Amino acid sequence: MPTTRTTGHFTFADWKEVPVGPEDTHPRLAHATVTNSFAGGIEAESTTCDYAISYLTGTTGSFAGMELVRGWVDGREGTFVVEERGRFDPDGTVHCSFEVVEGSGTGELAGLRGTGEFTYRHGETKVPYTFAYGLE
Repeated sequence: MPTTRTTGHFTFADWKEVPVGPEDTHPRLAHATVTNSFAGGIEAESTTCDYAISYLTGTTGSFAGMELVRGWVDGREGTFVVEERGRFDPDGTVHCSFEVVEGSGTGELAGLRGTGEFTYRHGETKVPYTFAYGLE
């Protein structure tokens, strides 16, 4: 399958986090519901994202989640889901990789496959991403 690379950025439009269990212990768990807005190769006004977060300390941990994207990839319209996995460091840096859930593409994005990544640094308002994809 040919692979196309595209880039862009996203912004957090909304972040709602709820502790799961005691808040004053480590490790501890949390659940976050997030809304993002994408620009660039992926265009989406408002995505739906759900994370499970493991705080190993007050500032480090890991997360996994799913994000539903309704919009465009390089001008092709449709919907798809990405599975995300990442970690966060004591300085607030977040490292994440994501993969399109096979079979989740609709419309002009039916058959979409791909992987991507982003690194968020504390205080940034726009988070750059890369995405390599192909259509079957």
